[in-house]
Amino acid sequence: MMTTSLLIAALVVLAYLTGSVPTAVLVSTRIYGIDIRDYGSHNAGATNTFRILGSKAGTAVMLVDMIKGFLAVKLALFSHFAIGSVNFTNLQVVLGLAAVLGHIFPIWADFRGGKGIATLFGMILGIQPLVAVCLVGVFMLMLWVTRYVSLSSITASIAFPVLIVFIFREPEISYRTFAIATACMVVLTHHKNIGRLLHGNENKVPPFRKRREEED
Repeated sequence: MMTTSLLIAALVVLAYLTGSVPTAVLVSTRIYGIDIRDYGSHNAGATNTFRILGSKAGTAVMLVDMIKGFLAVKLALFSHFAIGSVNFTNLQVVLGLAAVLGHIFPIWADFRGGKGIATLFGMILGIQPLVAVCLVGVFMLMLWVTRYVSLSSITASIAFPVLIVFIFREPEISYRTFAIATACMVVLTHHKNIGRLLHGNENKVPPFRKRREEED
């Protein structure tokens, strides 16, 4: 029988490989004949796909990237840890982070991926669905008000540790630390977007009504 440490290592590797599936690159090259990383922000993520290829491709990429994080977290079910235990939660966090790392540095796409926001959300959805729903609410409200995807992502990421620490009062120190680290990571990876926001030249998502009229 595989030892616990060896099993965990195998699960982490599998989570990384799952996160490494380059959804945006596959969609852009196989369906549209371009590499999404050659356009826009040069990121292989859902946001850049929305901007360059439209809402249908962007939505597909976003959903699959979320599923990657969700499935990675669920790999913890194959461990020997009891569901709900401290070790189980810690393993979920590690597996989710491995998937996010795989998305940002995908082995299947020359280590040039996206920023990992959708995969990160899928990870949170797999660990605490109610928190994920709250974050979606924050994201959509900010997007509706400002039409900035980047600002919406940053706001939702900052709301994450606030929800974990003050609203849901998560007792696990490791999960609290993860939430705070996540907010810091998202802010750091969006430093260029923050610069564009401050200078007023960040790209906006068209109003939904206008987008439907253009598609019609």
